Amino acid sequence: MTGEGGGEELRGIGARLRAAREKRGLTLLQAAERLHVDARVLQALEAEDFATLGADVYVRGHLRRYAESVGESPLQLQQLYSQSAQAARPDLTRIPRGVPESSGSRVLLPALLLVVGFAVAGLLWWLLTLPGEKAHPLPALPAPPPAASAAREPDLSPPVASGDGAAPAHPATAAPATEAQTRLDLSFSAPSWVEVSDAQGRHLLHGLIEAGTARSVAGEAPLLVVLGNAQSVVMRLNGAVVLPGALVRRDGSAHLQIDAAGRVSAAAPRLAHGD
Repeated sequence: MTGEGGGEELRGIGARLRAAREKRGLTLLQAAERLHVDARVLQALEAEDFATLGADVYVRGHLRRYAESVGESPLQLQQLYSQSAQAARPDLTRIPRGVPESSGSRVLLPALLLVVGFAVAGLLWWLLTLPGEKAHPLPALPAPPPAASAAREPDLSPPVASGDGAAPAHPATAAPATEAQTRLDLSFSAPSWVEVSDAQGRHLLHGLIEAGTARSVAGEAPLLVVLGNAQSVVMRLNGAVVLPGALVRRDGSAHLQIDAAGRVSAAAPRLAHGD
């Protein structure tokens, strides 16, 4: 056996395993069934294709069991395997590797740049399509009114409609009082109906006057005055305050006659509003 063993050592691992198996009258499938392994494992050992068996620890384990099963020397075959240039080494190229993070970054970066590009393009489109703010010319200022003559005082208040809504109030831009005329100034703190006539029966002021307004008239005394809201009207005759006093009625109206000296008396009934 030793002489044969010395001669057999010159043969390869696979040849020794195959010869031992055939000597025992076993086929490859029968030997695999006895070891409870896949026949391709034993076939790889006999073909010395150790790389298909994986890591070195697996090759040595299969080799030891197969040698014991067919009556070969496990120790001698292990030594031959260690000395063999074809001894299986772990093939690191066969180990599956995960995708490196840099690969994911290479995929993510173009997608991110594409999204940013679309966002920038949308922003530019939105800015370009916004309606432009156009400058509007300022309205021209109205021309200043002509200078009022020294003989007249300007009346800037708006015209006031008469009580029946038909005719506007007479303007209060009356000529200054002459020796035969009397000047009457009226200031309104609240809306009030007013009628002013002179001794000749001319209507100097007629209509509803708004709050915060002032009117001035001039005519021949005595002046006949009707006030709808006498308490809201301050009257001055040639600059002196005129007080209706007890002539104001319960409803707040007053029908007055004012002479050139500023004396106030009750007016004739014909001056009542609506008469």
